[in-house]
Amino acid sequence: MDTTPTPQDLIDFVLHEAELLNDRQYEAWNELFADDGFYWVPLTPGQPDGLNHTSHLYEDRLLRTLRIERLKNRRAFSQQPPSRSHHLLQTPRVCHYDPQQHEHRLRTEFHYTEAQGERLLTLVGSCWHHLTLLDGALRIRLKRVDLINSDAALPAVQLFP
Repeated sequence: MDTTPTPQDLIDFVLHEAELLNDRQYEAWNELFADDGFYWVPLTPGQPDGLNHTSHLYEDRLLRTLRIERLKNRRAFSQQPPSRSHHLLQTPRVCHYDPQQHEHRLRTEFHYTEAQGERLLTLVGSCWHHLTLLDGALRIRLKRVDLINSDAALPAVQLFP
């Protein structure tokens, strides 16, 4: 991609990202992030940042990679049986474009379900993608997942809401 992506390109990117997660293609999903990209699930509504405040998840490339390696390990007790996920998304909405930074922001309302054996976990919220164009490809600078009950005591989430 050599030019500014269209709104449809941005929407397709977000939908593709969810498909990779649902299909357990975690390495390919991790490659969608910029080298300095973060995956963040805040602990409280309106939390200003993940660096100076406690979060459910605040993962850079190293932490995402470690989680992916754990998910692939046959001896990972927490993955017996393996977890599966399903992301049900509303159409992502392009909210902002900064031409100087080549940054696009999208908001997507979602329902996330994680299944493991007979256990089902459902989470609901809004997801924010901060996308940038790097070397002709869209990359995630920040994926922020705002859960509607983020300040509640949540059970262990194994995968990536």
